[in-house]
Amino acid sequence: MKFLSEWGRFMMMGARAHATWEIEVSNTIFRDRRRMLLLALLLIPAVVGGIAFADEIGGELPKFLGGKKAYSPAFYSTGIFAASILIGLIAGLITGCIGAGGGFVIAPALMSAGIKGILAVGTDLFHIFAKAIMGSVIHRKLGNVSVPLAAVFLIGAIIGATVGGVINRVLYEINPVLSDAFITTIYALMLGFLGFYALTDFLKASRTMKREKDFHGAGQGAHGGKDEGAAIGNLPRKLQGVRIPPLVKFDYDFTPGGRSISWVFLVLSGALVGLTAGIMGVGGGFLTFPIFVYMLGVSSMTTVGTDIFQIIFTAGYAAISQYAIYGFIFYTLAMGMLLGSLFGIQIGAMVTKVVKGITIRGFYAMAVLAGFVNRIFALPGKLGDMEVIPISKQAGAFLENIGIVAFFLVVGIFGIWVIGTFLKNIRFLKGEV
Repeated sequence: MKFLSEWGRFMMMGARAHATWEIEVSNTIFRDRRRMLLLALLLIPAVVGGIAFADEIGGELPKFLGGKKAYSPAFYSTGIFAASILIGLIAGLITGCIGAGGGFVIAPALMSAGIKGILAVGTDLFHIFAKAIMGSVIHRKLGNVSVPLAAVFLIGAIIGATVGGVINRVLYEINPVLSDAFITTIYALMLGFLGFYALTDFLKASRTMKREKDFHGAGQGAHGGKDEGAAIGNLPRKLQGVRIPPLVKFDYDFTPGGRSISWVFLVLSGALVGLTAGIMGVGGGFLTFPIFVYMLGVSSMTTVGTDIFQIIFTAGYAAISQYAIYGFIFYTLAMGMLLGSLFGIQIGAMVTKVVKGITIRGFYAMAVLAGFVNRIFALPGKLGDMEVIPISKQAGAFLENIGIVAFFLVVGIFGIWVIGTFLKNIRFLKGEV
């Protein structure tokens, strides 16, 4: 139980670190004319090309963009593009305000809209890759990237991403419903664990605040916390004590002579992160941080820079080699989500200045549990379609609709609350900038 509690705590650490990077990316893009021009160029094919296809073929994209009949719905309309911006906006609000990457919202949202799971995964990976290449040079400039650490880690990440992509494609070729059921199950397990841990954490924090109001001062909210990773625990010490050559050295700035760890553990860690990215399409960033800090004993400063550095290559490799060339990326949706998320992150990050950290923790738990409910209620219908469990199509569709309504109701209320809070405090926030 203690291990699960610690693992959940560090997974949330990783989510916060990943959110910090996304906020930096958003700021960098909006403050740089060249990056804004690049964003505009990326959006042109999505808008102009999509309209041309819609007029020419009645709304369906050509075969080389997901035209294999089972990939549906892969079509363009003004409504679809607007919906993708809205999904990106909600994901951005979650990232900026709650302090966790909004990727866990994107795939359930796309699948709830009828997009096949494998297409949702590929599209999300491409969206992450596009965002990464536009703003990830920040940490390199700050000197927070350990290139040897990232290079060895990427060996495993590429292997894992390949395996994850192959698994998704093989299951899809066997039966598209099987592929959806598999991805849905993985998301339900991950979101269920994170959601219930976040809820427990929120309830504990609430009780503690009631008993000891002075104990939790400013800076203990969703983006607060001490700098983890400078001191290492027993597990990192044991792993760093295994001297299987070659050894990779790092953290010269934090420890005299630096630290070192065997390449074996870096490759295995990378394989796990790559496998997760390849199957779920979330970039794997939320796993890299806790693995580096909690298991490998890398300082948090080095971890943040190195994590984002590897995301460029892991997400890019998985998106292009495992999904794009097979037609599993909906380009229009990816660009709409990118645009929406960049604005959402800006709004969400500013709202944290006027909202208590404990409130943000509560919304974090609600948002993750909403994704869990969405996927767990979609699963019976898919299992019924494969005749794994005895359930009628009507009953399966009814349960799935409950999950869809619950999910969009929660994230919709959250989005309205964040935007309303932003507008209500806009004068104060202008003074803060």
